[in-house]
Amino acid sequence: MRFIPHTDAEKQQMLEFLGLEQTDQLFQDIPQDIRLNRELKVSGGLSELELTRHMASLAKQNTGVEETICFLGAGAYDHYIPSAVKHILGRAEFYTAYTPYQPEISQGVLQSIYEYQSMIRLLTGMDAANASMYDGASALAEGALMACAATRRERVVISGAVHPEYREVVKTYLYGPKIQLVEAPYRDGITSLEDTAALLDKNTAALLVQYPNFFGSIEDLSQLAEAAHSVGALLVVCADPIALGLLKAPGACGADIVVGEGQGLGLPLSYGGPYLGFLACKEKYLRKMPGRIVGQTVDVDGKRAFVLTLQAREQHIRRDKATSNICSNQALCALAATVYLSLLGRKGLTKVAELCVQKTNYAKGLLAQLPGYELPWPGPTFKEFVIKTPLPPAKINQELLQHNILGGLDLGRYYPELTGHMLLCVTEKRSRQEIELLVDRLGAMA
Repeated sequence: MRFIPHTDAEKQQMLEFLGLEQTDQLFQDIPQDIRLNRELKVSGGLSELELTRHMASLAKQNTGVEETICFLGAGAYDHYIPSAVKHILGRAEFYTAYTPYQPEISQGVLQSIYEYQSMIRLLTGMDAANASMYDGASALAEGALMACAATRRERVVISGAVHPEYREVVKTYLYGPKIQLVEAPYRDGITSLEDTAALLDKNTAALLVQYPNFFGSIEDLSQLAEAAHSVGALLVVCADPIALGLLKAPGACGADIVVGEGQGLGLPLSYGGPYLGFLACKEKYLRKMPGRIVGQTVDVDGKRAFVLTLQAREQHIRRDKATSNICSNQALCALAATVYLSLLGRKGLTKVAELCVQKTNYAKGLLAQLPGYELPWPGPTFKEFVIKTPLPPAKINQELLQHNILGGLDLGRYYPELTGHMLLCVTEKRSRQEIELLVDRLGAMA
């Protein structure tokens, strides 16, 4: 039977209150040519057994990383997730969207967020971190706005080696407040220091770079920081948290604000979300930080306690004084990252990062020997690298899929000058046999 929660009499009462004659008038602003204009073609009800079979058949139409060998990255990564992460996330104490405003009944959630902030602070080398954000792209945009608020300037320079979709999000965020966005070119796979320095001026609020960058190359943050600071601008770094298990922390390289995508820290790919953005900064910029921050204090009995603090969001203060309108702290995703990092520890995270580097270099070495394939740039990379291909990447990926392999990203989609180039990703999950299978298939196509 159809599920209609309101009786005809109740619907008529609501229409009269709204001054309408029929329900269709509620949708008058939607153009006729995009309306359905017919009944939904939904068959009758199913039993539980029938519904389970139906949903299973629908799920089989998708091909994910559990069924294929994944060499695709570009911002969403196939890292191994310990089983304990999912187990802890499924506990009823955490499985809620309720914001922990009342500390007396939310100490568990507040403590988990506090632990998350502490871990992000240590990873990034910053003084403070917030209670997480929507994703890496919006975190980078918020970092740009934060830098503009801190410097009272209205110009931002962003590297062309930053994730192209992240750059689009930053552009969207800066459009409203009319903040100028200038793109700095890259050369040989990294941000051009000379060209970037020439773009920085006394009205520049921040320089935005990625570490490692979109191509997997390692940027020299110290020199970029020196260039930004020479004109009074801040350095905002979008970092891969897995890479920070091995690379020098951005804070130790002169970064003022560090953001990033935390999906690799225990979150599945999930068709693009929900993911986890992180944001950390130096103490002097703490009060410009968007979102929430959980702080540690003591209760009336002198015992350790946790509370939400420095909530400079539009829900709590005057809209014109708010630092952002970030409303969700992604607490469940942040908990996944906290559990993941707790399970691995310092040595475990370093080991994962080392495996990524070692396996990436193994794949690069083999591919560079194949006729028709070429590594276009020198320099070290982390878990991702660019390869020039003898055939169009789209055609290569179609062929690889026939062998149960998810190939790399066609860079020509974002960079016209890189048409015929592919971005490949090798995480710690890829085995020697899988890497050699990829090389064998690519060699056969050449």
